[in-house]
Amino acid sequence: MKLPIKTNISYAAAGMTVLVIFFLTIFCQWVNFSLIIPLLLLLVGLHLFFIKRASVRLFLQLGLLLALLMEATYATVYQMGASPLYVPVASLVMLTMLLFNDLHLGFLMAVVSSILASLLISPQAAGLSQIDCLLIFLAGNLTAVYTIRDARTRGHLIGSGFYVGIMMVVAIILLHPEIPFFMSKENVLVFVRPLILNGVICSFFVLATLKIFEFLFGVLTNFSLLELSDFNQPLLKRMILEAPGTYQHSLVVGNVAEAAADAIGANSLLTRVGAYYHDIGKMEKPEYFTENQLIGGNKHDRMEPSMSRLVILNHVKEGLALAKKNKLNPMIADFIPQHHGTSLMHYFYQKALEDSEDEKGVKEENYRYPGPKPQRPETAIVLLADSVEAATRSLDEASPIKIEETVRKIINNKFIDGQLDECNLTLKEIELIASTFTRILGATYHGRVKYPEKKNESDNRNQKPAEDNPDSSRPDQNGRKKNPKA
Repeated sequence: MKLPIKTNISYAAAGMTVLVIFFLTIFCQWVNFSLIIPLLLLLVGLHLFFIKRASVRLFLQLGLLLALLMEATYATVYQMGASPLYVPVASLVMLTMLLFNDLHLGFLMAVVSSILASLLISPQAAGLSQIDCLLIFLAGNLTAVYTIRDARTRGHLIGSGFYVGIMMVVAIILLHPEIPFFMSKENVLVFVRPLILNGVICSFFVLATLKIFEFLFGVLTNFSLLELSDFNQPLLKRMILEAPGTYQHSLVVGNVAEAAADAIGANSLLTRVGAYYHDIGKMEKPEYFTENQLIGGNKHDRMEPSMSRLVILNHVKEGLALAKKNKLNPMIADFIPQHHGTSLMHYFYQKALEDSEDEKGVKEENYRYPGPKPQRPETAIVLLADSVEAATRSLDEASPIKIEETVRKIINNKFIDGQLDECNLTLKEIELIASTFTRILGATYHGRVKYPEKKNESDNRNQKPAEDNPDSSRPDQNGRKKNPKA
C-alpha cells in the first residue's frame, strides 16, 4: 500500500512544481522580464531534488524568497528609480542561512539570487554593466553566507550586514582599480555609499522579517531557540516550582548533551533547548519520579509493576499534551517521545518477572516506551545523555573510572537495543559522544576532599578569649597581671 501513496505524492509534487513554473513564465512575460528566469528556477529545483532529495515544500519556500527578491528589485529600480546597488540581495541569503542553517543551500541561493537580480537590472544601470552587478552581488552574498552562520545575537547579524557592505565596496574597487575612480567624490556618493547602506538595509530587513518567515516556514532559528531557553518561559518556570529535581536533571542533561553535540558538529543549541523540555510531562505527577522524591520514600515500592509502568509511560503522553497546549515547536516537541525511543523499562520489567508466577505472561513489549526512536542526532544525544546522567547520579562512588565504565556500558546497551538505528550517527561520532560524556560528568560529579575536624573544637568554643575575660587583664596586689592559665 505504501508504493501507490508515494507515487501519488510524487505526481502531486511534480504537478505543483510545473504549475509554479508555468505561472512564473506568464508573470515574466507580462512584466517584460527575461524568460531565462523560470528555466533557472526549474534547474535549481532539479538540483535540490537530485542532490539533497529536497521536498517540494523547500522548493516553494525558496521560491517565495526569490519572488520577494524579484519584487524588491523591481520596486527599487523601476518604481522608486533608485540605484540598483540599493537592492538588498544579501538579505535573501541571510534569511536562508538563519532559517535553514545549511551552507550548501546558502551557497546555492547566493549564486541564484545574484544572477536573478542582475538579470532584472537594465544594462548600464548606474554606470555598471549587468556582469558588474552580478559580481558585486555575488561577493556580498558569499560574505553573508559565512559571516552570519550560527548567529545568535542581533549584534552578530548587524555585523554581518556591515561585512557585506564592505565586501561589495572591495568588489567594485577591484572591478575598477583606477585610482581616479575611487578617489572621486562623485563616485563615492554614487557607488560606495549605496553599497555600505545596502549591507545595513539587509541587516535591518532580516531583523524585521525573521519572525514572520519562521512562522510561515515552521522552522526554529537560533534566536527563537534562545528565547525558548529563557527560564521565564511558562513551562520551565513551572518546572522549577513543581518539579525541582526534574529541573536540575534537565539542566545537567542539557549541559552534557550540548557539549556532545558540539563535539560531533550537530546543532548544539537545539540539543540543549530540547533537553530542557524533554521531561516536562513529569510535572503532572512529579512525586512518582525519583529525583523529586525528597520525603516519604519511593512510591513505586508500594505499587504493582504494571501500575508503575503506566505512570512512567504517562509522562511522555503528558509531555506531548503540554507541548501542544503551549504551542511548542514540533522540533522541540520531538525530544519528548524520542528521548526514550522504544527503550525497555528494565527495572519494572525485572520486578514484574520476579513477582509473576508465570514469566511467559509478562510481555517485554508492554514495558517498552512507544517511541519513535530518535530521528536526528540531536534527539539521539539527549536519549543517551538522559540515561547516562541518571545512572551516574546513582553511583555510590563517582570515580572517573566508574563514570567511564557506566557511560560506555549504557551507550553500548542502547546501540545493541537498536535505539540509534534511525538517527544517522556513525561509530566515530558515538565514540566522541562517549568521551565527551565521560569528561563532563567526571567534572560534574567528581569526589571532594574531606576536611579534618578541628581538635578540641567544643572546648575552644566554650572557653572565652583572654581579651573577653575581665579577670585575665586585672593586675594582682603586686601590680602584675594574672595568668589566665593559672
